Amino acid sequence: MDAQVQAFFDDDTSTITYVVFEADGGECAVVDPVLDYDPGSGRTSTVSADRVIAFVQAHGLKLSWLLETHAHADHLSAAPYLRQRLGGTIAIGGAIRAVQGVFKTVFNLEPEFRLDGSQFGHLFAPDEVFHVGRLRMKALHVPGHTPADMAYVLESEAGETRLAFVGDTLFMPDVGSARCDFPGGDARALYRSVQKLLALPAQTRLFMCHDYPPDGRAPNWETTVAAQREKNIHLHDGVDEEAFVAMREKRDATLAMPLLILPAIQVNIRAGELPPSESNGVRYLKIPVNTL
Repeated sequence: MDAQVQAFFDDDTSTITYVVFEADGGECAVVDPVLDYDPGSGRTSTVSADRVIAFVQAHGLKLSWLLETHAHADHLSAAPYLRQRLGGTIAIGGAIRAVQGVFKTVFNLEPEFRLDGSQFGHLFAPDEVFHVGRLRMKALHVPGHTPADMAYVLESEAGETRLAFVGDTLFMPDVGSARCDFPGGDARALYRSVQKLLALPAQTRLFMCHDYPPDGRAPNWETTVAAQREKNIHLHDGVDEEAFVAMREKRDATLAMPLLILPAIQVNIRAGELPPSESNGVRYLKIPVNTL
């Protein structure tokens, strides 16, 4: 069964949010929604999320799933805001528990912060099948960028893959692959995860979570398995695991931390909720010094 996909590109974080649905009036899922955040003032806003809400409402859609591909380091999730306005279940892979364990220590979070993933409405098991209305989808565990990365795959009733939201496993062919130097990242795991995706049918449509285009190219976020296998600058056919790991680790050693990693991670491991208010009624985000 074919699906329609509407993309929303956020200029500030280079993130793409998706709405996937079968037809107007049916159910939909939102993938990787963005909460606007100004690091200078610490203020949040919902301009990006409101664009998504307007689209869902204009097409008479019922939001059933809010799908996070991983605990993002480059933007705060707007999933709780969308759930409040439209309903739906916030979901991520079950390995988020490992990420929570690492970052509870990094941020010295409150003792009450749970490490069981219960902040999310649903934790996907690897290869778990779920539905968006009549659309059949599968949650693939694709660790490497983080231990908890997921790709969400749309399958036909016969089980043939039609499209996939790949999160931060792959970028557009001329950009390559995601970094693996965050806590819990693993370049070897990423290589093996990408091979799962590149083994899908050649015509499978792949939707990126980000695009950082080279000079002269406008942002783009859709490609195919065939294009990735032929042209991906890091992972085209013929690149073996050892060569990829050596390249990825050398490259990662040169990269600065993302601008929003410190606020984003401590919010996103809470399923997009801000930390609890302190005694003065204010919520605070922590900045660990000389830690990352």
